[in-house]
Parts: sequence; structure tokens; C-alpha cells
Amino acid sequence: MTRADAIDLALVGVGKIARDQHLPAIAADAGFRLAATASRSGGVEGVENHAELDALLAARPDVAAVSLCQPPQARYEAARAALLARRHVMLEKPPGQTVAEVQALADLAAAQGVTLFATWHSRHAAGVAPARDWLASRPARRVRITWQEDVREWHPGQTWIWQAGGLGVFDPGINALSILTAILPGPVRLTAADLHVPTNCETPIACDLVFAGAEGLSVEARFDFRWEGPPRWDIEVETDAGLLRLAKGGAALELDGAPQRLEDPGEYPDLYRRFGELIAAGASDVDLAPLVLVADAFLLGRRLPAEPFHE
Repeated sequence: MTRADAIDLALVGVGKIARDQHLPAIAADAGFRLAATASRSGGVEGVENHAELDALLAARPDVAAVSLCQPPQARYEAARAALLARRHVMLEKPPGQTVAEVQALADLAAAQGVTLFATWHSRHAAGVAPARDWLASRPARRVRITWQEDVREWHPGQTWIWQAGGLGVFDPGINALSILTAILPGPVRLTAADLHVPTNCETPIACDLVFAGAEGLSVEARFDFRWEGPPRWDIEVETDAGLLRLAKGGAALELDGAPQRLEDPGEYPDLYRRFGELIAAGASDVDLAPLVLVADAFLLGRRLPAEPFHE
């Protein structure tokens, strides 16, 4: 596809993740052309901007696709408006505040005959597909997940993350769960959760999770926003045939201690490649498994008070 054939796309919510990841990925993808933005913060230099998505949809019927990057609390109404206007929609993770609202969006996309892509960017990390393939013939026995980062470094000023619907430490933690549900051949279910919630916040700053799977599989996960060293985004899987380790959020893969050579197109470039592929096929991709596990943690988890959080 040439730039002349590219799909006109609008970016909604021009914050940190949009500037760090989405804008470079769109610029590098010949299948899409950034035609407009919707942002109250001023948008992108040289690109038409609207303060509200409704105004953009009314002014730009030529925009065929919309990529939504706002906080999850605002995503349902924006996605619904775009789908009702028969635009293809890509959702930044998590795809919404609740399982029910994302399922409703999937049903609406099907009724409108347009594509809905609920993205899980960590599934597109370089080591994830090779890990899935290796585990397909080597049943996992035990999984340990460590997902620790400094919230002040990775989410500066993002007050929405501490509000109901913002997920707290599950905002990065759901990345680990998206990888877990991608690499294991069978499902897991949550059996216990401790949620450490600062007394001045509505969402957890840390959590400890226990899952069970088929044939005695056990999974333990630790997510923590209070980590002050280099981030640790690691998943270790014990099998009878050896140890698999994904590090750096899935970007690095070791098999029994041996680093593997990986092809790495980049997570977000691969997301836009996949979005274009779905649009061309007239298909959608909405996997709710990671969000279901987070919802179960909020349903089943014990809420334990933690020290107040101040940025």
C-alpha cells in the first residue's frame, strides 16, 4: 500500500502514550495517514485538531478509522460514538472500565459492520509468539510473574490511574496478564488476591495474585508500583522440559538460561499492522481474557490499607 492509498485515521487523546508510541508507529506505517486529532491539550503540530470527538466525526466523514488513547474511564462513550458513525476503532489497553462495556462495543461493531480492535500491546513484544510456540508442546507446571515499576517515573501526573476505573497497578499489570493468557495453551482462573490500596486512593498500588490452571498448574503474580529500581517485567514458566523466561515485558526470551535471537518489529508498529489487516479482512479482534482476570481480582480480592500515595 502506498501513502496515496492509506486509510485516514484520527487519534483521540494526545497524551504520553500517544506521543511516545502511537504517533511514531502511525508515521512509520504506510497503511495509515494521521488526518486529525481530538484533544483538549492542543493535539499535534500541523494536524487538524478538535476539542471533542463528536466535532471531529461531524467535520471529517473521510476519516475511516479512529484510535482511542484516552484514559479508560472515557473510552466507552468515545468508542460508541465512533462505531455509530461507522468508523473502525482501535482501543488502547485496557479496552474499557468493565467487561460488559467492551462486550457491548464488540456487539455494536458487528451490527455496524466495522472493525473493533481491542489491543494488548505486550502480546506483540518480540518474545511472546516464540514463547507461545515453545510452550505449545511443553506443558507449564508453575508460573511466576514479577511486574514492578516506579509509578512516578512511568505514570507521572496521571491522576486518573488512582480513580475508580483507572485500575491502579493493574494498568501495567494487565500487560503481564495479556502475555500470560497468550502464551499458555489453556485458561487460568484466579483463586486469591490481596490488593494493597493507599488510604487516599481508589485503586491498588500493589497486589499479590494466585491463579490455577489445568493439570495442577499454579501461577503467582506480584505487581508493585512502589519499586524504585529499574523496572522488572518478568515471567518465568517451569516445565518438565526446562525453564522459559520472558524479560523486559516480553522483549527478551531465555530458554534454560540461553538467550534467544528475536525479530522485533516493535509492539506499536505491529499493532497498526494488525489493525490494517483486520480492516482489510472486515474482521474484529476483541479478547477479553486479561480484563476478566483483573475484574475477578477486584471481585475476589482482599483490600488491605497501604500508606497514602503522594506524587
